Amino acid sequence: MDIQVRHPLVKISTFGITQLKQQNPYMVAWWSAVFPGFGHYLLNQYTRATFLTLGEVFLNTLAHINEAMIYSFCGHFDRATLVLEPRWALGYLTIYLVAIADSFRSAIYQNKLYHLAILEHKKTPRMEIFPSEIQYIERKSPIVGALYSFFFPGLGQLYNHRFGLAFYGMFWWWVYMSLSKVHHAFLVLVHGHLHESTTLLHPHWLLFMPSVLGGAVYHAYRTSVEHNHLFRIEQRRYLTKKYQHAKLQIFP
Repeated sequence: MDIQVRHPLVKISTFGITQLKQQNPYMVAWWSAVFPGFGHYLLNQYTRATFLTLGEVFLNTLAHINEAMIYSFCGHFDRATLVLEPRWALGYLTIYLVAIADSFRSAIYQNKLYHLAILEHKKTPRMEIFPSEIQYIERKSPIVGALYSFFFPGLGQLYNHRFGLAFYGMFWWWVYMSLSKVHHAFLVLVHGHLHESTTLLHPHWLLFMPSVLGGAVYHAYRTSVEHNHLFRIEQRRYLTKKYQHAKLQIFP
């Protein structure tokens, strides 16, 4: 990339398209509150986001946060207090709050960097060919990306060429389905055994699934929208550079 570019807008790599973009800091913080790491995924900070999601799963499991939440929802506050593991709960709370604050702060600063990158008006790459992958900017359908992730989280990210995140998401969705036994419970429910179906479910792992599903759908939708915006920026810059000095004669 040109060394004169101080604020690059986009980078195309083997793992996909990483770009600066305009974000609502409150929406980013909200997704971090839903599932730590999701807000950072929206900011394309994939390494820290992945470690935060792993920390959420392991620390939540060790501290029994989800079980305590379920007991609280049912009004059994004494059981919720007893099931919590204090050694892990305090560390979990600290990381949880810092993840929200960090994503909010990063979103505000990235918005400033995005405007600077737009003002610099430098060349935007269209495609890159690697030995193992071909990455390119193209128009996407946000609805299609969202539907892919709705039916199986990770597929929407695959649609948007973020294959590392896609297979990471698909792997964990299989884990959640297997440990929560949601598919087994669904098949039993189809046969009309409601009580047996509910007793099969593992609430701790089941509680992760709505957040993961919603986050995957929203991320796929937003990424598709941002790719379309980037496509228009690249096309506008190319056409401007190519035809800005052209002599156009409408009438002979």
